Amino acid sequence: MKVERAKLTWLERLYIPSILNGFKVTLRHFFSWKRSEVYAEKQSGYAAKLTMQYPEEKWPVPNGYRGAPYLVKDEDKNTKCVSCQLCEFVCPPKAIRITPPGQSGEVDREGAEKMPKEFDINMLRCIYCGFCQEVCPEEAIYLLKDYAITGEKREDLIYNKEKLLSLGGKDKRAYDHHSQDGVTEGIKKWEKKTKEAKAQPEFH
Repeated sequence: MKVERAKLTWLERLYIPSILNGFKVTLRHFFSWKRSEVYAEKQSGYAAKLTMQYPEEKWPVPNGYRGAPYLVKDEDKNTKCVSCQLCEFVCPPKAIRITPPGQSGEVDREGAEKMPKEFDINMLRCIYCGFCQEVCPEEAIYLLKDYAITGEKREDLIYNKEKLLSLGGKDKRAYDHHSQDGVTEGIKKWEKKTKEAKAQPEFH
């Protein structure tokens, strides 16, 4: 089907009105004394409205913000991922690549049959949809509050397992997401499952 484009007038072809409209928005914010609701907490101690000094000052990210996906550990600092590969299969842009450990794989906690040998996320492909977080049965991957993903070359933005675990383990940011969902902070899933299994009646 052929779509006919609307013909632009000679003034529209100059793009001057669009440029002026852009400057109008910029100048309105520049000369306005009204504080931004986004930066209100950061600027509460200032007499006048000032520009946020990034990266020393950062935007206060609200709860539920879907930032970069990272791997998290449990309270005993053990890897929660069991290499089920559900996140890899469900990822729309195919940004996740998991290499299973094979038959000789080692585990570092009770209740886990295997751990990933390699776990890579290509941040250039990731669209922050949150499917990986929703599908993970072990609550091992979370979209945390990082939005400044930078690198000097493309290879720097392919995060391996060690980097994902180190970034995801900082100051228990994953447990903040647990709290907002009404889950008690610091739940040990496999410890709870083991107790439930032992409490079940035995059949002879």
